[in-house]
Amino acid sequence: MVEKLLMLPGPTQLPSSVLRAMAKPVISHRGFEFHELYRRVVDGLRYVFQTNSRVFILTASGTGGVEFAVTNFLDEKDEVIVPITGVFAERMSKAIANRGAKVIKLYVETGCHLTPNELERALEKNKDVTALSLVFNETSTGVATWDIVEIGKIAKEWGLLTIVDSISALGGVDIPTDKAGIDVHIAGSQKCIAAPPGLAFVAVSRYAEEKAQSIDKGSFYFNFDAYTRFDEKLETPFTPAIPLLYALDEALRLMREEGLKNIFERHQKASEALYAALSSMGFKFVAKPDFRSRTVIATYPPRGGQHLLEDTLL
Repeated sequence: MVEKLLMLPGPTQLPSSVLRAMAKPVISHRGFEFHELYRRVVDGLRYVFQTNSRVFILTASGTGGVEFAVTNFLDEKDEVIVPITGVFAERMSKAIANRGAKVIKLYVETGCHLTPNELERALEKNKDVTALSLVFNETSTGVATWDIVEIGKIAKEWGLLTIVDSISALGGVDIPTDKAGIDVHIAGSQKCIAAPPGLAFVAVSRYAEEKAQSIDKGSFYFNFDAYTRFDEKLETPFTPAIPLLYALDEALRLMREEGLKNIFERHQKASEALYAALSSMGFKFVAKPDFRSRTVIATYPPRGGQHLLEDTLL
């Protein structure tokens, strides 16, 4: 079999040991062996999230993580600021609107992200806002929120619940959950963590847990109360994808072995090299220099490139 080289935002290339881990025998998800696996994986995820909070494991795509966040921590009483930076930010705003909360969209210049000053101005104009929900790394534009710590500080000063989707960046760049004051932090298995697709993770702060107690839950499958009860038993409320958890366990072991600092430096060097190479070939980047992601690069076709693409498709 010819090995493929994936150069996608996700799924990403998997180490051979991660692939082999999925061949382990399936075990009971209510037994001691699973409890040990669950404990190990959650500890590894806390390391990657840089948090002391609970981390919940969902058998779902990253969008399932967004659904978990929206249905458990927001309701009709909330007014939520959502910076619109691309397709996935729009999807987040739709999920929040479907929950019944009021969405205040902040459209930013193409290739940019919300700045701390822009957030301050928006909050001055919208005094009833209760939450901020943003996509840290917008896959469709290759834009990243490098001011996340300062933005999180402002959100806390205003008493906001902060929801962050870092699905295409967590594990590849430094996103310190606790330091940034992120209350609900969403990630997925198939991106920088380099595990198979099919798992989502949500780190939940104590503030978010307390807020969840006063909200009527909008989902049966993603019910926060159920996940909390079962987390205390080192289990999930419903049958998890056990082979994927084996693979995740190995992927997290490899990350610990390399170390987060080394991983972040590797992604930075690789992205700088790719930006330079693409630039030399005539590609223009969607993201402005100060907002460029280190895990996803979005480009416009070089001059004449659109015609080449159309000819290929025809």
